[in-house]
Amino acid sequence: MEIRTLRYFLAIAREENMTKAAETLHVTQPTLSKTLKALEDELGKKLFIRHSFSISLTEEGILLRKRAEDLVSMADKIIGEFVSLDDITGGDIYFGLAESYQIRFLAQEIRHLKTMYPNLHYHISSGDTEQVTEKLDKGVLDFAVLAEEPDTTKYHFLCFPHADIWGLVMPHDCPLAKKQRICVDDIIGLPLFCSEQGWRKDIPHWCGEQIDKLHLEGSFRLSYNGSLFVSEGLGYLLTFDRLIDTSPESDLVFRPLEPKLETKIYLIWKKYQVFTPIAEKFLQEAKRHFSQALQGNDVI
Repeated sequence: MEIRTLRYFLAIAREENMTKAAETLHVTQPTLSKTLKALEDELGKKLFIRHSFSISLTEEGILLRKRAEDLVSMADKIIGEFVSLDDITGGDIYFGLAESYQIRFLAQEIRHLKTMYPNLHYHISSGDTEQVTEKLDKGVLDFAVLAEEPDTTKYHFLCFPHADIWGLVMPHDCPLAKKQRICVDDIIGLPLFCSEQGWRKDIPHWCGEQIDKLHLEGSFRLSYNGSLFVSEGLGYLLTFDRLIDTSPESDLVFRPLEPKLETKIYLIWKKYQVFTPIAEKFLQEAKRHFSQALQGNDVI
């Protein structure tokens, strides 16, 4: 199975039309059809369902798309790494990020690095720990940011300068908004929104056995999406401070939890990782500047 074949497959899956995919790839439609047929024969599975004017993926095709996306991304990353070996002015760095206001430290570091290396290109994807570490382990990413302690048998890490504070986001006219802090008894029986990771690890640590009295209405990977449901009066969002707009102009407020619940954020990379020159430069600068921020100077 060739990477070129997987690129063809992904183009067809994306366009859902053989003619459009052929135009995008700058190949003839017969060539594309022949390549697709050979791929299905090789795998022994039907990958597409042909309709009158479109094509859709079978279950096997959906599975292959996920694998193919990772493999093509890895191939592109390998090519980029070799191209940038002799490029002292830049290169590509790949990040997988958890949600945190402290991502600003990462953004500051990239801004600083781009002043020295103008051809630096960075690629950002977001996700929870399971999503970003899977890509990191496969070599698709250079670095990941986690909202939980990393596995030190597999990864090296830098701790971000601060900890993220948990709280409850709610409408500004909600009775609970009159409180300065939110305890477990305040939210028993209320429809709650939270990330799956937070509900599974952080919230039980905060409320202990009373977790069984709390009602998870729904889970979101992105807190912003959860805040929209809060704005519509569907529930209350448990999340980090500074992720949601709770300015006086918004209709939402944030109240910290009591007792205080904090989560540390970590920049991680694989042990024995061989970096490109630009990724190595980033890590050197990040170590230096994170150390300065931990000592009380947040400005990079």
